[in-house]
Amino acid sequence: MFVHIFAFKWKDAATAAHVDAAVRAVVAFRGVVDGLSDVFIGSNVSDNAPEYTTTAAMMFASRQAYDAYVVHPAHVALLDWLVPLIDPIELDFEAVIQDA
Repeated sequence: MFVHIFAFKWKDAATAAHVDAAVRAVVAFRGVVDGLSDVFIGSNVSDNAPEYTTTAAMMFASRQAYDAYVVHPAHVALLDWLVPLIDPIELDFEAVIQDA
């Protein structure tokens, strides 16, 4: 499993409608992007880095599935209008599963 985690600090030009549209767009990747097994997105409630108000985690079947998502037309369309409105942070990792 490959995990993609991100958080957005919204710039002053962003509106509540932008935030809502971004959240809806990320959720809409379900069933559209091959190899995307789950999406979690919501408001950051942590006291750590509270300026990053929108947070998400996406689970992919593999690194290759994530790489295909990066260039997927739905993702590219979202980034076209979203990138000017955010200061993002991203973390990606190959999940290591250990037996208990």
